[in-house]
Amino acid sequence: MQELFTHIFHLDFEWLFQQYGTYVYLILFLVIFIETGLVAMPFLPGDSLLFTAGLFANQVNQSTGDTFLNIYYLLGLLFAAAVLGDNSNYWIGRTLGLKVMHMKIGKRNLVKQEYLDKTHSFYEKYGTKTIIMARFVPIVRTFAPFVAGVAEMNYRRFFSFDILGGALWIGSMTIAGFFLGQFDVIRDNIEKVAIGIVLISVLPIVIELIKARRENTK
Repeated sequence: MQELFTHIFHLDFEWLFQQYGTYVYLILFLVIFIETGLVAMPFLPGDSLLFTAGLFANQVNQSTGDTFLNIYYLLGLLFAAAVLGDNSNYWIGRTLGLKVMHMKIGKRNLVKQEYLDKTHSFYEKYGTKTIIMARFVPIVRTFAPFVAGVAEMNYRRFFSFDILGGALWIGSMTIAGFFLGQFDVIRDNIEKVAIGIVLISVLPIVIELIKARRENTK
């Protein structure tokens, strides 16, 4: 299992195909589902994994003569994983998360009710934007649906925008890999490209932190 995770983190798709063949589809599904569905697993590769999967969907496996992955199967499967993962995370937050938040230490609540009320108000006002944008930010996309559940964001509203965000995230990253992977400079530098994708993905967080710091110093 440790060896499998090592190769996943290194985006070593050729090794995955050699060891697991078509079960790679299942592995990719589980990675995306776990990264978006379990609040304790935000460190799994997301953006870079999607990009690389798209790249291999446009590369021919010399031993079979077919592409390593079918782009249509890939898009459908990963979209399902992303939506199911987010929804699982939402309900974990709404059930278990709320129970933890309402736990008491002595006679006091672990988390003040006013904080929960403010969180609820924030997600009712800005939740749709947060759910969509969070898809493109590592770590944040793992916690956003959980917090939405804790905040008791309206589920229908959450679900509709989660589908939109999932489609945009899966589609843009995977299709980008599919088309850009045709270029040798991209194919031959997958690890560097992956690092670049991660850096671009966390850029919004850096910008927001800088803005917040400037506002606090005023």
